[in-house]
Amino acid sequence: MASVFGPRTAAVSFAAKSAGCFARASLALALAATGGIALAADGVAQLRQFVSATRSAEGDFEQTVVAQSGRKPQQASGSFAYARPGRFHWEYDRPYRQVLVGDGSRLWTWDPDLNQVTVRSIGDALGATPAAILFGSGALEDGFTLAEGGSDGGLIWVEARPRQTDSGFESLRIGLQDGQLHSMEMRDNFGQTTLIRFTRLQPNPQLAADRFRFTPPAGADVIGDVSGSDAAPGR
Repeated sequence: MASVFGPRTAAVSFAAKSAGCFARASLALALAATGGIALAADGVAQLRQFVSATRSAEGDFEQTVVAQSGRKPQQASGSFAYARPGRFHWEYDRPYRQVLVGDGSRLWTWDPDLNQVTVRSIGDALGATPAAILFGSGALEDGFTLAEGGSDGGLIWVEARPRQTDSGFESLRIGLQDGQLHSMEMRDNFGQTTLIRFTRLQPNPQLAADRFRFTPPAGADVIGDVSGSDAAPGR
């Protein structure tokens, strides 16, 4: 399943349940305005302005996953917030709840149905994935080669190709409208296409620090290394 963290990450993107349990992956976020900066004419320059000017953002998202097999598209929606670098809160509300929190050093993924928490290093989770464009710490073009993607559907598109060959996805298209990041379209190595559309975007809001902290709920099964973290089960 494609996701902004790549198809191998149990985060960002929503998937099917097997044996009566829905194992959701997840997909991660994006957006914001250029804050009064004069807009560049081409998409690549607008994307650079967006990344440079937007240190934090929050809003809602709608996600659609289309499989190569032609089966019925899977849809999900929720809300997000982020503060660069490496801090974000991405939460699915529908069709099932799932919470992803990046605290700057770790990515926490909580599946309430199973009361299971998976912990990964932020560096391992982001890598050269689409998520790195939004809340990574490196320069935009350290991980991607950018090219103009033309205009379509009222949006200016940018094509982003990962420099790493093991990123897990084939292509990424970023759609901008009036200097705002409007959509992301990803195609993974399995032929699945994931489209995320962002709504109610607020660039550079003041976000509380505890929004990017996560404490595993009491009784949760925690998978991964939490050594050195101040989070402990029991919230």
